[in-house]
Amino acid sequence: MKGLLLAAILPAALFAGLGAPSLCAQQAPAVFYAESFRQGATHIIEDDFEAKLTSQDSSYRERIKDSRGTDRYVFSIEPVVPVGDTKITSWQAKLADLQHKLYDNVLLTSVVPSDSPDDPKDAITKLDPSRFAKVPVQTKRIIKVDSFYVVLQIKAFRFNPPDSPYLESMTVAVDFTNNDPRNRVEGQKDEGQK
Repeated sequence: MKGLLLAAILPAALFAGLGAPSLCAQQAPAVFYAESFRQGATHIIEDDFEAKLTSQDSSYRERIKDSRGTDRYVFSIEPVVPVGDTKITSWQAKLADLQHKLYDNVLLTSVVPSDSPDDPKDAITKLDPSRFAKVPVQTKRIIKVDSFYVVLQIKAFRFNPPDSPYLESMTVAVDFTNNDPRNRVEGQKDEGQK
């Protein structure tokens, strides 16, 4: 059944011009794990969603509630446009803490980024499907913040024109969970998750 499903998806993905047939591969994606500089006891109400980004609708925002049901964080994905250019080359995920406005992105591993330009921990939130990306496009990114986890995975993207670095669209699966997703069986949801 899985082979039949892939046989139906792969031609559709190639026809749609996703430019990344490896996203449809049968094997599980590689996992990149990092821990935020923020380590505390906060849990959240679990949620999962897809952010569908385009060059015309290039930003995404979602409020994330803590375990008491209070708006605690704002998750966002914003376009990255090189200086002097007008087109999107990647997107950047952020998680702002509404109670500590000093921290505009608690997904980062350090308040001060690494001096090394090749450190993938500083690029875990940069959603870059180019072949030069520090974190490969197929990678499932897991970031532990306080006592919960944020999982980001690029599901689809499209360059326009196809041989350029400019993105026309991207779909990102986002999962907020209180349980370590590295322990989860593929396709299984955490207990209590919608």
